[in-house]
Amino acid sequence: MSARLSVDARAVAPSYHDRIVTAFTVASVFWAIVGMAAGVYVAAELVWPDLSFSQPWLSFGRLRTVHTNVVLFGFRISALIGTSFYSVQRTSHTPLYALRLAWFVFYAWQAAIVLGGWSLFAGWNGGKEYAELEWPFDIAIAVVWLCYAAVFFGTIAQRKIAPIYISNWFYGALIIVIAMLHVVNNLAMPATLSKAYSLYPGAQDAIVQWWYGHNAVGFLLTGGFLGMLYYFLPKQAEQPIWSYRLSIIAFWAFVYSYIWAGPHHLHYNAIPEWVQSLGVVMSLVLLAPSWATMINGVMTVANAWQKLRTDPALKFIVLALAFYGLATFEGPMMAIRSVNVMSHFTEWTIGHVHSGALGWNALITFGTFYYLVPRLAGRPLASVRLANAHFWLALAGTMLYVLSMWAAGVSQSLLWLTLDEHGEVKYSFVEVMRAIAPYYLLRLLGGLLFLAGAVLMGVNLAKTFGTARTVAARVPAVAAPAPVAAS
Repeated sequence: MSARLSVDARAVAPSYHDRIVTAFTVASVFWAIVGMAAGVYVAAELVWPDLSFSQPWLSFGRLRTVHTNVVLFGFRISALIGTSFYSVQRTSHTPLYALRLAWFVFYAWQAAIVLGGWSLFAGWNGGKEYAELEWPFDIAIAVVWLCYAAVFFGTIAQRKIAPIYISNWFYGALIIVIAMLHVVNNLAMPATLSKAYSLYPGAQDAIVQWWYGHNAVGFLLTGGFLGMLYYFLPKQAEQPIWSYRLSIIAFWAFVYSYIWAGPHHLHYNAIPEWVQSLGVVMSLVLLAPSWATMINGVMTVANAWQKLRTDPALKFIVLALAFYGLATFEGPMMAIRSVNVMSHFTEWTIGHVHSGALGWNALITFGTFYYLVPRLAGRPLASVRLANAHFWLALAGTMLYVLSMWAAGVSQSLLWLTLDEHGEVKYSFVEVMRAIAPYYLLRLLGGLLFLAGAVLMGVNLAKTFGTARTVAARVPAVAAPAPVAAS
């Protein structure tokens, strides 16, 4: 009788909703390849300008914006939504809340990427970095994001265990802060379907834009991926977080300091000097929570280094952690005025951005997918050899890209700051561009290597899935708390 009851219990046990995770994973890989291919083409245009073929939709200004938006909204946010749906179910011991709404989020988000990309090709552009889409898309994105928030927080609300795991704290901060940033920064007066004008004048608009822009980097490209790190690193390393208390402290320090760091983009501009100084101070303060997180991650894998020899997923995640430490050290240093006067408006900044975008965001996403897909498909990874080849291509591509841009940026700044006997700038714009032209070719090569690795991953993951359906993982039963004996 008891055996039959246990069989019946297993038969009716709910399953996690992982088909939606598979959908976001596939979409993310697709947009990664498309967005990176656009980036490689843009890099090639800087070497051979005639590649635009005098076509407006192939011009650098339009195609570069398509590249950044597809990589940001298509690749990275699809990955973040998918991994958050995967981890929040397992850390809450409950299936995803409002599954139909979750599928609406998926289809609406992909539609926004396709239509938004088309609008950028057509020349619709709001003129704000990371917020180029015009007002109809701003409204659509806000609606979809609120639906995403409802699914995520609804799942947490119906969780079967009391603690809220640290990864969900970071994913939750991502959802709340990005919603606030998006709405405030995009307040505008529509003039036509394709054009709206900001409600903020002049310097105020710049302050709001970089409050948005830097915190998009902070809470989306940093905080969101820290949520990914805190769930998938311990899973793949098969080790608990080294210090859970440190992760909580780092979270709150991160939230309270990052929100103020944006003005370091506006040195020597028409904004109050105290605002600029606040940006510098808070950028330097960010070193503490950033490196606390990196140390926490390194110590988590301290007893699992032997796995790095054979585990491609862990290789990617640990390498991403190293690039996270590099990027979060370099960023505060570049916020210091004496360094900023050399780095700003140069390729050095591009190198810094891509040390985070490629070395941190992309690599941890790749490692997470190598963890996820075999479990979603219910079979081992098709080829460990291809995954290892991808690792070395990604590492070589990232290093070549970043080092070439660092060198180009330093060369630019030194030439710009060189004055002649009359106190005038000694070298013309054309002379400076000729000096850094070889570095553009190296950047193109680095991008090609990174793109080749992403294509290998796509092939490998497609072979892993094959014709298999997503495996339905059962929700584990949560033991009821033991009754307290009467005194």
